[in-house]
Amino acid sequence: MNRLALETSPYLLQHKDNPVDWYPWGPEALARAQAEDKPILLSVGYSTCHWCHVMAHESFEDPELAARLNALFVNVKVDREERPDLDQIYQTAQQMLSGRSGGWPLTLFLAPDQTPFFGGTYFPREARFGLPGFARLIESVAYAWANRRGEIVEQNASLRAALAGVAPAAAEELTRERAPIERALAANVANFDDANGGYGGAPKFPRPADLEFLLAQGDAAARGQVLFSLRKMAEGGLFDQLGGGFYRYSVDAMWMIPHFEKMLYDNGPLLGLYADAWALTGEPLFEQAAAMTAAWLEREMTSPDGLFHSAQDADSEHEEGKFYVWRPDQARALLSPDEYAVAARHWGLDRPANFEGQAWHLRVAKPLAEVAGRLGIAEAEAARHLAGARAKLFAARGRRIPPGRDDKVLTGWNALMVRGLARAARRFGRADWLAAAWRALDALRNRLWRDGRLLASYKDGQANLNAYLDDHAYLLAALLETMQAGYRGVDMAWARALADALLVDFEDTAAGGFYFTRHDHEALIQRPKPAYDQATPSGNGMAALSLGRLGLLTGDARYGAAAERCLRLFQAAMRDQPLAHGTLLTALAETLQPPRLIVLRGPRDEVAAWQAVANPRCPPGTLLLAPADDCRGLPEPLAKPVRAGVAAYVCEGANCLPEIVQMTELTAILSGYAMN
Repeated sequence: MNRLALETSPYLLQHKDNPVDWYPWGPEALARAQAEDKPILLSVGYSTCHWCHVMAHESFEDPELAARLNALFVNVKVDREERPDLDQIYQTAQQMLSGRSGGWPLTLFLAPDQTPFFGGTYFPREARFGLPGFARLIESVAYAWANRRGEIVEQNASLRAALAGVAPAAAEELTRERAPIERALAANVANFDDANGGYGGAPKFPRPADLEFLLAQGDAAARGQVLFSLRKMAEGGLFDQLGGGFYRYSVDAMWMIPHFEKMLYDNGPLLGLYADAWALTGEPLFEQAAAMTAAWLEREMTSPDGLFHSAQDADSEHEEGKFYVWRPDQARALLSPDEYAVAARHWGLDRPANFEGQAWHLRVAKPLAEVAGRLGIAEAEAARHLAGARAKLFAARGRRIPPGRDDKVLTGWNALMVRGLARAARRFGRADWLAAAWRALDALRNRLWRDGRLLASYKDGQANLNAYLDDHAYLLAALLETMQAGYRGVDMAWARALADALLVDFEDTAAGGFYFTRHDHEALIQRPKPAYDQATPSGNGMAALSLGRLGLLTGDARYGAAAERCLRLFQAAMRDQPLAHGTLLTALAETLQPPRLIVLRGPRDEVAAWQAVANPRCPPGTLLLAPADDCRGLPEPLAKPVRAGVAAYVCEGANCLPEIVQMTELTAILSGYAMN
């Protein structure tokens, strides 16, 4: 075993038996590179990454190739999920060096001062796919290091200068106009796939941060696009039709065939979006997608202490998708004739194979009503047959060898799931989902909040690594969402502590905005201030949005001021590239038009009845909280009088309506978001 045997990361542990002399990132590896004047081979990946597995089998498990790597380089493995700070920096650097988009595995060669001078993503052992062979590539890199050092030093200086210029250097006065928001709406509308939903072509990602931005703006065209996209995703192969949960992306434009990883960071936001879509429409499809995703989370992704695992692999038995796909004869053998007749038509088993020409991945090929009509049966009867087929196929699938699971706990990804779970809990009135959200929050606070300092990763009883901007911002957002589902004073106290940490430990008080790493983090070749939404929301966007909302709930002007400083710094970026900054634009929209705040006070049971009616109708720009009548220490905006019956206090900015004591008056205010 190599040094990775001492790590807790599932990805690093996958490589502990490699003949490559791997180091984790840290002082020992960096010092050795400096002392021996050797370049560093930096390999960044994650445990459920298909092409990471392929490169490992082809190259890192090969004793002959490993011997050359050990002789020529200091070899460093990084789990990009535990060290997103390193991944951000070196993905950006790879794109600057190669002019190509990044990805995983990320393969870079660094000078001992940590500056990369050559790299790419996946390299096959021998040349193919238009890529150079890794075995010859490492010899060429070693030759360049030995014989072309001057060129490398010159290039590295230019690269460091380019990295330093990525973040905006100075803020502008906030113009307080909706123009960037309107440009982003128009650009999304223009980029919409009218046939299949979603935006752009293959590969097609769900992009929940963009969908959330579009749904929040109240634009009818954008709302229609989001709802259409969510329908297509839930009916497609992107959604696990048997077990629930969404895969990472679709390899085609039709959402038919996914890349079969399931990531926590996608499923949390999508759960919240499907709950919002159901609140808007009342469509059973949206309710089913949310319920099946929550069931998948509880069944397969929840640890004994209530925290959530990170991901499920695309591969089982070294084959991508093998666990999930079917042949018609397999399904026919398990189902009754009536069940098969419905399932085959509904899920496309009566059509040609759609996965690598020899297997069938289930998706809604024909609506159930149409299937029932073709078979001459009632739709309710077809639904019963389909439910029976789903249960039998799911049970049979459970006897297969399952994909691997990355069971580490990441603070930020758990926060994204808690946020989505809490939103679904209040939309659907699911007390069990709220209890799961609370349990996860309490476990995060007990295991990853140490002496006022948040940690990023937890596994096997060990919490480690300083938490990043995203961890703090996402967790603050999760607490704000959960307090709307069920108010607890302990959550408000933690929200304020996290917000204070953002201001003290991450904010650039001179220029505005938030660094990705704490002020006392180790020195790296760049200190990013991430503004773009990617697979997950921008940390700066989520910080600005959440701080603005917390300022509204607490009356503490520091939080809103920090949010505005962040928006001022990125105003030019939002203006120039609105499509990339949906979360920041949502924060901008709420700065221009602060959210409506509704506070319910009164006897607990009666308040709960009002919440049950109001929560499905609450639009994104409204915060509704209901502290218990015996709750003490409330911040001033929430400390409304408690009457004999329920009273609703509705404020927009500094303007507050007279207290409302009739539920019909409150539902009239919320009627714009009612089911239709």
